[in-house]
Amino acid sequence: MTIYDQLTQFTLFQGMSRADLMEVVTHTKLGFLKSHEGQKVVKEGDSCTQLMLMTHGSVECETISDDHQCRVVEKMVAPYMIQPERIFGMTQKYTSSFKALDNCNFITISKEEVLLLLETQLVFRLNMLNMLAADTHRMRHRAWQSAPKTLRERIVRFFFSRCVYPAGAKSFHILMKQLGNELNDSRLDISKALNEMEKDGLINLHRGRIEIPMLERLLM
Repeated sequence: MTIYDQLTQFTLFQGMSRADLMEVVTHTKLGFLKSHEGQKVVKEGDSCTQLMLMTHGSVECETISDDHQCRVVEKMVAPYMIQPERIFGMTQKYTSSFKALDNCNFITISKEEVLLLLETQLVFRLNMLNMLAADTHRMRHRAWQSAPKTLRERIVRFFFSRCVYPAGAKSFHILMKQLGNELNDSRLDISKALNEMEKDGLINLHRGRIEIPMLERLLM
């Protein structure tokens, strides 16, 4: 796969002409990074100083709540950009940790080069604005969604609201007592609802851990 094909896998470069892509490849300082299985790619709290475009492989994304009572583990497969929105804004630090699940390849673009692309490439600039705007729209819409009517719906809302990507396999490390505290319900009611979801084949329960094979199935 050529460098042109690798770049067009990502939203920021889609819609660009071959001439524009050639200009990007020719005049932009692109970095190339390899991470081996088990290697930490990004750690929560690290400064985001570059775009990281994963062109091959898969990573484990781990997000921990501020009180450390809930930990969510997700799998992200190439092509995938690691928190591109964190390169700008008030807090330019990663909010999740990423670890390579196998051998991964990345294209990296420093913040300085990103600013040059925003200045010189109209399509890149529009794609970046659209990407950031889409995130804002989703966040604003979330507050206006209909309130969950049942405990199961509240549990599903809890799962979705704490995931980086709203589909695929997820692993929630949280005690039922803590989940009850989060949802203002008793541990017994939480246990009953989760066991019903397990009987329906939606989740798998373990001690202190809830495995979700396919998050999107919870909405069916």
